[in-house]
Amino acid sequence: MLELFTVDFWNQYGLLLLKETGSTLIMTGLSALAAYLLGLPLGVLLVTSGSRGVAPHKVLHAIVDWAVNIGRSIPFMILMCTITGFTRLLVGTHIGVRGAIVPLVLSAAPFIARMVESSLREVDAGVIEAALSMGASPWQIVKKVYLPEALPSLTLGGSTSVVTILAYTTIAGAIGAGGLGDLALRYGYYRNVPPMALFTVVLIILLVQLIQTVFGRLSIKIDKRLR
Repeated sequence: MLELFTVDFWNQYGLLLLKETGSTLIMTGLSALAAYLLGLPLGVLLVTSGSRGVAPHKVLHAIVDWAVNIGRSIPFMILMCTITGFTRLLVGTHIGVRGAIVPLVLSAAPFIARMVESSLREVDAGVIEAALSMGASPWQIVKKVYLPEALPSLTLGGSTSVVTILAYTTIAGAIGAGGLGDLALRYGYYRNVPPMALFTVVLIILLVQLIQTVFGRLSIKIDKRLR
C-alpha cells in the first residue's frame, strides 16, 4: 500500500485516476439531473392522484404506482444488461459514460419518485386544506404549497438519491461504463494493483461525505423552522 505515496505510482496512474474520477462525476451528475426530471413529476403524481390527494384519479394513480414499483424491483445490473438495445437506440451506444446514463436514470427515477412521495406526504394537511378553501387549483397547491413546504425534506432526500446513483456508477463501471468502478475492478482485481483499488475506495468515500455534507447544510439553510 505504500506504493500509493510514491512518485512512480502517480506518474503511472495519476492521469488515469483523474480521467475516471471525472467520468464518475459526469455520470452521477447528469444521471441525477435527468432522474429528478423524471422522478419528481412521478412523485408528485403519486401524491396528488391518490385517494386523499388534491386531484384524485384512481386509474392514473394505479398506473404510476405500478410503474414505480416495477422500476424499483429490477436490480441495476440486470436492468443495464437487459436494455442495451434501447440504450443504443437512444444514445448510440451501450458502453461508456453515455451508455451508462440511460440505465442509471431508469433505475434511479422510481427510487426518487418514492423519495418525493414520502417528502410531500410530510406536508401539514392543514396548510393544504387552507389553500383548497381559498380556491387554489391542484397545480397551484403543488407549486406554492407542496414543493416549498417539502423542500428541506426533498433536499435531504436528494443526498440519498445522489449517493445511490454514485453507487450505481461503480456497478456500471464494472460492466463497461468506465469510472472508478472500472478502475477498481480492472486494476485492483484483474491486474493486482491494490493501491489502485484502495484509492478508488477512498475517493468514493470522500465523494459520499461531500455529497451528504453539502445537501445536509443546504437543507438546514432552507428550512424555515430553523430560522
